[in-house]
Amino acid sequence: MFTGFTPETVDFLWGIRMNNNRDWFLEHKKQYVDTLYEPMKALGRELFEPFQDKPGNILKVSRIYRDARLHHPLPYKESLWICIRRDVDWWAENPCLFFEFRPEGVSYGFSLWHPRVSTMEGFRQRIAAKPDEFLALLRDTERKTGVPVTAQTYKRPKPAPSEALEPFYAWKADIGCIRTEEVGEALFGPQLGARAKTMLEDLIPLYEYFNQFNP
Repeated sequence: MFTGFTPETVDFLWGIRMNNNRDWFLEHKKQYVDTLYEPMKALGRELFEPFQDKPGNILKVSRIYRDARLHHPLPYKESLWICIRRDVDWWAENPCLFFEFRPEGVSYGFSLWHPRVSTMEGFRQRIAAKPDEFLALLRDTERKTGVPVTAQTYKRPKPAPSEALEPFYAWKADIGCIRTEEVGEALFGPQLGARAKTMLEDLIPLYEYFNQFNP
């Protein structure tokens, strides 16, 4: 059961940013486990509950250690995250629902960071064939979450079949509907988990919509 993060969670994240070395981490490992890693796992279990009966979805909880194969000069990450997605090789090509804690605060929502060209081509074909379906989904998503759906766009967008679809034919990458909360009292306690769970549940239709374009 998720009981919440604490000010010590933020202290640890600032600490690892300012002291990204093995000696400091080992000295503060218990703080990492108790105030960040274990609460994040508990939150992940709660956020994944709506997906228990949806085959093909997995829950990933990151760890603080960087992948040594990347040859990054710093051994530890400065954030921890949860990701709900399909079981795929590279998460960035696929839609995901996520929660991340950084020293500055938290962010959570929907992300399709680096979609394949085929994914976006399938998306354009679908909205051309059924524009009302997508426009209604977009309106409903933004109404429920109170957060706009945004994307990185082409400098020279592809021609759209109608004026209403022109903004979406310009979508290229980094599609997201993300809420951010800065560090403050509201981040400490189980209510944060309830807010994140509501947000992610409201984003399930958008998540499933974009999943149809990935094999």
